[in-house]
Amino acid sequence: MPSLTPLHETYCKWDRSPPSQADVLEGMAQLVSTPLSNVVQNLIQSLQREMLLSLFGMSKKKSQEIQKKSYMKKFYQFSYDTLFNYGSYFLAPTLRKIIDQFPNLHDKPLTPNMIFLVSALNGIIGDYLLKNHNPLALSSMLYDHYGAVQNGDLSGRVVVFCHGLCMNHLDWTNHGYGGIGEKLLAQRDHNTMLYLHYNTGRRISANGRSLSNMLEDLVKRNPRITSIDLIGHSMGGLVSRSALFYGKQNMYQWFHMTENLVCLGSPHHGAVLERMGFAIQEKVGRFPLVRLAGHLVNIRSNGILDLRHGSVRDDDWEHNDARIGMIDDNRKPAPLPSHINTFLVAGTIEFENRKNRTLKVIGDYLVSVKSALGEHPNPRFQLKLPESHKAVFFGLNHMEIQYHANVAEQIAKWFYPHHDDIAEAQIQKYLSKLETMQDIVET
Repeated sequence: MPSLTPLHETYCKWDRSPPSQADVLEGMAQLVSTPLSNVVQNLIQSLQREMLLSLFGMSKKKSQEIQKKSYMKKFYQFSYDTLFNYGSYFLAPTLRKIIDQFPNLHDKPLTPNMIFLVSALNGIIGDYLLKNHNPLALSSMLYDHYGAVQNGDLSGRVVVFCHGLCMNHLDWTNHGYGGIGEKLLAQRDHNTMLYLHYNTGRRISANGRSLSNMLEDLVKRNPRITSIDLIGHSMGGLVSRSALFYGKQNMYQWFHMTENLVCLGSPHHGAVLERMGFAIQEKVGRFPLVRLAGHLVNIRSNGILDLRHGSVRDDDWEHNDARIGMIDDNRKPAPLPSHINTFLVAGTIEFENRKNRTLKVIGDYLVSVKSALGEHPNPRFQLKLPESHKAVFFGLNHMEIQYHANVAEQIAKWFYPHHDDIAEAQIQKYLSKLETMQDIVET
């Protein structure tokens, strides 16, 4: 059955099952044999133009004249053909032959290593995969706490985890830590953990719309769900905010059932490294060879581009003159819903008692502390929250904050603020009984 896709996305007919091992092989066969052509041809032309300008000192006009020569067009075609002939005539047929010889691959789920590979590819070129109907393009799916596709009835409190760029639903645990889900499961009965897996190369606002539609479908199919909590890591926090924005616009039922939102290391006001890369391209691009690297950097997905300023709305990007956008922050405000308890977590590679201005800007390697805590000099963009709803974890990098025991403990305290008081009262009651029994024995 074809699934509905959000606005601004190319229509694509999907069955909503996760990709099989055969899908991965077929997707790779398509990737090496069919058009990345426009991207690669433009890249070859751009690289050559920069070499003529930078290395040989030609004027822009002269370089354009040379590139229009018939022998240069033949050179472009030769370079492209050489690059892709191997994929088209050797690698792709080999991959498809494997599928033919082992038809059971259609029923085999992906291994963790395959999930890692497919998720990373989606983060880098996921918009291209979707546009070209490549089976490697992930459709949004929910998984249970044990890694299986969510199935069956749900009731009570549901917590939805949303991963970050190039990551997947298996990244919420680590060999040394059970993760946030494990901690929350131990807190109360009727608590269900669900993990979203999605194409992080799409626009953040497109993924936000998809998540919003998915959650509305979930609560309609499961009327015994009583409340929803959202926990997003990095880009996942922005996708969660986008889902809430569109859930409110559409007056969805799930929006009013949502109680808590937690964002872990989310670049609410952009990721330092994405902006830094763009600024280098814009301001240092006039120097020899720097522009060469710039053309390579420009081959990145729409999802990555949205991280420059933390865009969560369609109208943050849809009117841009060019896909790459502008270095200026032209976002529209996306305020946090007033009825939801929002909590923001930042990591920093600083240590608490050893301040370092450079490390403070770098934050957790990818996101600064100020961006993760929603702090911005423009009041329109500030995510105004009480200090009790913010937490900074020193000595933790961007990846560690999504499963670290200290972070899990903090989230549990936010979600169940009275549990510690109850536990302490039970302990005191138990000790009091022991004292009474001891007095009786002594008497």
